[in-house]
Amino acid sequence: MLGEPRRMKMLAWLQEEGSARVRDLAEAFSVSDVTIRQDLERLELEGHVVREHGGAYLKSVPQQVKAMALHHLVNMDAKRRIGRAAAALVEHGETIILDSGSTTTELAMNLAEHEHLTVITNALNIALILGALPTSTVHMPGGQFKAPTLSLSGERSADYFKGLFAQKLFLATGAVSFEAGLTFPALADITVKRAMIETASRVYLLADSSKIGKTSFSSLGGIENIHVLITDTGIRDEDHRAFLDAGIEVIIA
Repeated sequence: MLGEPRRMKMLAWLQEEGSARVRDLAEAFSVSDVTIRQDLERLELEGHVVREHGGAYLKSVPQQVKAMALHHLVNMDAKRRIGRAAAALVEHGETIILDSGSTTTELAMNLAEHEHLTVITNALNIALILGALPTSTVHMPGGQFKAPTLSLSGERSADYFKGLFAQKLFLATGAVSFEAGLTFPALADITVKRAMIETASRVYLLADSSKIGKTSFSSLGGIENIHVLITDTGIRDEDHRAFLDAGIEVIIA
């Protein structure tokens, strides 16, 4: 992988995880520690990260956590429409899982009129939004806190879902393509998302059209893991047909 694309994937990793160690990045990208240090130095000069001994962390993390703000706030008009469309699919009294992310947060913002929901989420900000509603019950797994996504992750989070059942999972993704399937900027959330999928009867992928046909760093699996794609009007006609041909319902918000 060339230097600039590698640094962009490294930055996406840090925006997802908050920090990373040199040796983990070197192993993941199959380059030397020296190359990783040079990449981190470039990202620091550009104002994205702060280097520390053995690694680096995202510069904006303290401010994000204090403001309870997410980093990925591009294409927000599309994400708001997707969130509203997804909320319209939730029935009163259901048990649902909400993945962490900016689009699923928009979904949560549109659930105020729903009654007697049982919500399972790994996102602290979503738990605070829905936990304030007297007619909803919110459950959270344990695990490691990830500051940029305001979420809980890791094996403990994945174990929480064993023995649970939910009618619907609203899943986020970093990218989705027919070749690579569902992909994400980092590795830590993969086991949690797999556990969510196994728990839910029906899986809805919330992905704005800018993510379709793209790939990120780590793979969750193929598109057969989802039943419904909720996206926006920017989806290409050929991609729309390909999802339908794969047996996946497409809702355009």
